Amino acid sequence: MDGEPADASISQVSRKPNSLPLVTATAPTKHLSMSPPLLPPTISRHVAVIGAGAAGLVAARELRREGHDVVVFERDDQVGGTWVYNPRVEPDPLGLDPSRRIIHSSLYRSLRTNLPREVMGFKDYPFIAKNDKKRDQRRFPGHREVLLYLQDFAREFGIDEIVRFDTEVVHVGPVKDNIGKWIVRSRRKICDDVREAGFGFDFEEEIYDAVVICNGHYTEPRIAQIPGISSWPGKQMHSHNYRTPEGLQDQVAILIGSSASSVDLSREIAGVAKEVHVTSRSVADETFQEQPGFDNMWLHSMIESAHDDGSVVFRNGRVVVADIIIHCTGYKYHFPFLDTNGIVTVDENRVAPLYKQVFPLVLAPWLSFVGLPWKVVPFPMFELQTKWIAGVLSGHIALPSPEEMMEDVKAFYLTLEASNIPKHHTHNLGGSQFEYDNWLASQCGCPGIEEWRKQMYHAASKSKLLRPETYRDEWDDDDLVLEAYADFIKYTSKSQSNSCISQ
Repeated sequence: MDGEPADASISQVSRKPNSLPLVTATAPTKHLSMSPPLLPPTISRHVAVIGAGAAGLVAARELRREGHDVVVFERDDQVGGTWVYNPRVEPDPLGLDPSRRIIHSSLYRSLRTNLPREVMGFKDYPFIAKNDKKRDQRRFPGHREVLLYLQDFAREFGIDEIVRFDTEVVHVGPVKDNIGKWIVRSRRKICDDVREAGFGFDFEEEIYDAVVICNGHYTEPRIAQIPGISSWPGKQMHSHNYRTPEGLQDQVAILIGSSASSVDLSREIAGVAKEVHVTSRSVADETFQEQPGFDNMWLHSMIESAHDDGSVVFRNGRVVVADIIIHCTGYKYHFPFLDTNGIVTVDENRVAPLYKQVFPLVLAPWLSFVGLPWKVVPFPMFELQTKWIAGVLSGHIALPSPEEMMEDVKAFYLTLEASNIPKHHTHNLGGSQFEYDNWLASQCGCPGIEEWRKQMYHAASKSKLLRPETYRDEWDDDDLVLEAYADFIKYTSKSQSNSCISQ
């Protein structure tokens, strides 16, 4: 990074003698061969980007590379978005009170990435380990290292200079009778000590040609619905407000969910709690399993009901008297600033109707969303989505007609329905993520996702299942690491072309 070629010696790679052999079972995803039409010279737009996390930073870079005039709005005082750790938590531990003071970070103190850094980084700005004792050189680094990487990226590409820090967007809507123009109202914090709306802020209203929404989706918690929970006397919280296991000593804790946060938190809490019970909708009703490596942690089927004597009944028939329930149940998409007169809706956590997860049909290309899909490798996807958006706005890439986009969206929703995929999984790409990434790359005239990156992702996924306690420190894909670093050598920030499309 910082413009220097990657170090091909890969000093951080270590082969562990007790690591298990892994097999990558998926076939390579074919790159789509269609080429986008070459259109007239670049048109420069005035574009607002909402959010300066990973998605907003790479959006700003790609838009500027394509010749657009860009302003990035960031409500925090630094770049990084969800990767900015905040030890504070919200006053409402479940995050249900709409008037609560919102803390935008969902990071817990001990969090390490669950993807290797080679997979995680942007395609043309590798996330390589720095030769600096102050930096985390592990393959699966802690959250601070990811933040430093994003800060390096912002500095390298001059994004800091176009970010309005401490500035919250409070309204985005189309200019009346002009679908190609957008009103953006914002408020800039001018006094930390003043909390009343309308005082202590500098308000501004501006007109933009286009708005790119990169505000993340780790702020509004989703909560499991449990019969009888209103009379249950114990404590509840969402993982959004978990930072450390302090306060859970000798407690009986129930964690709802089976995703990455539940896996990490259950193991950390088991180190101090009396008992930990993990419950998940994805296991059979009769499930009751002691978790390997622990004598105080069990996996259950979903909760059946909660009662006023403190007991919680599971579908497997087991009864546990618990002190706390922690909801590791994900988040809702939330755009409180956006007013499209009902054109864009969020229904059962489906943001619709969107063409290819990015463009609202009637409002394309003047409004776009980056980073909605989940169960993905996020940073490379952000990069490809924003290349596409930038090229469409400049006129170098053509979208299909509104009618064709509508037919595509309808067909996609019908496919989900026919496969019994619930509406709230509309943005779960899962096994199709690399096909999606490669489709985006084909639209931009760019190379798709590297084969080593796909294989390394699948290897890491298998390793998590085989050895959940140690996969971050033991691996056996050194051949793929070598291939990745050989690929990284060709990338220096000073030699990047401004566009993938031949002009």
